[in-house]
Amino acid sequence: MILSRFIVFEGIDGSGTSTQVRLLAQRIARSAPSCALSVTAEPTSAETGRFLRQILKGTHKVHPGTAAHLFAADRHEHLYGTDGIITHIERGGIVISDRYLFSSLAYQSIECGEELPYRLNSSFPLPQLLFFFDIDPQTAMSRIARRSSTEIYETLPFLEKTAAAYRRVIAGFEQDGAHGMRIVRIPAAEPIAEIASKIWNTVQELPILKA
Repeated sequence: MILSRFIVFEGIDGSGTSTQVRLLAQRIARSAPSCALSVTAEPTSAETGRFLRQILKGTHKVHPGTAAHLFAADRHEHLYGTDGIITHIERGGIVISDRYLFSSLAYQSIECGEELPYRLNSSFPLPQLLFFFDIDPQTAMSRIARRSSTEIYETLPFLEKTAAAYRRVIAGFEQDGAHGMRIVRIPAAEPIAEIASKIWNTVQELPILKA
């Protein structure tokens, strides 16, 4: 199932997804002020998401399989909970999410294998448009090093594994035809303005702002 007017940004930590989500949201607000726009992220701000962020910070430690279940539970609430993604789209709005199920397929597969993350996420709908930010892990790590705090996954060895896993995940959806989902690969080391221009040009090609 494809969710119309649902745009997802994916990539390893330090790839620049958050910056581009913000820039796209600003551009939509200027160009289509009548659009009901929701900007969101995973993990979410719900209780499940807040607990997951504590895990990512290293405050709590859980089994990798437990983490995979928690990410899926947070995603389910993100989609179907009160004022969730589904509700917003059914009301005619646009949703932009920084991360979605593809991050689970990449990150969780490293620690608990591919079968469990794919099974837990197999029933979730796909976005109409997916931007995959592809970047060299060393470049991403140099960006992360400038932050005031880091997360447990933000080490070069783990980012290298995650980048490879992400590429496998995205290639798999491309080979399957992605069931109508459009996938756009972004060379994430390019200048911010150039990336923002590519993203905006892609969004304008779709009837996503008119529905």
